[in-house]
Amino acid sequence: MGLSTPSTSHLSQSKYDSVYEPAEDTYLLLDALENDRSQIQEQAPTVCVEIGSGSGCVSAFLAQTLDPHSALVLSTDINPAAALATQETIASNDCSNCVSDQIRTRFTQAMDSRLRGSIDILLFNPPYVVTPTKEIDVTSEASAWAGGKHGREVLDLLLPNVAHMLAPRGRFYLVVIEQNKPDDILELLQRDGLLGERILSRKAGREHLSILRFMKE
Repeated sequence: MGLSTPSTSHLSQSKYDSVYEPAEDTYLLLDALENDRSQIQEQAPTVCVEIGSGSGCVSAFLAQTLDPHSALVLSTDINPAAALATQETIASNDCSNCVSDQIRTRFTQAMDSRLRGSIDILLFNPPYVVTPTKEIDVTSEASAWAGGKHGREVLDLLLPNVAHMLAPRGRFYLVVIEQNKPDDILELLQRDGLLGERILSRKAGREHLSILRFMKE
């Protein structure tokens, strides 16, 4: 039986106006997690991190698949409204008994040393839209979508650290569009010892979305 998409109806409140609402990229990532659900459960992850959680829809969905007695779900975002929205999404869906925390930070900067080599599941739907560099982080809203040159300027700050963040057998799920040069990303992380592949793709308007999955052996 498939899992239900977490409710985010509370995002209609004005305090969440700057929060990125679930869209086609969100749902594609949910589909990828649903497809890998049995593998993830067999892996029995204990530390899961979503970077840039936005509404918290993905974190809440993942939490539904995990053992609430052994798994910790950490969600980070640089937008304080997004951290609050994620907290409310997790609390209002069927995962309120899961151990979770929401942290306002870029990537995992506030806890890098503690998380190094311990993340079992890492998720990132980055700001991937191709924009001028000056648009990156110009507003809270822009921080969710403005990606600079090739839509990669924010993502490229994280990629060199991914292999060091993952635990043995750890997984990294990444949302990309074709302008982000997915094959280049696959090759880049392969050099860091991660086995990567494109596991799901979908057209959404003019965007060709894909999910890349990387695994640390």
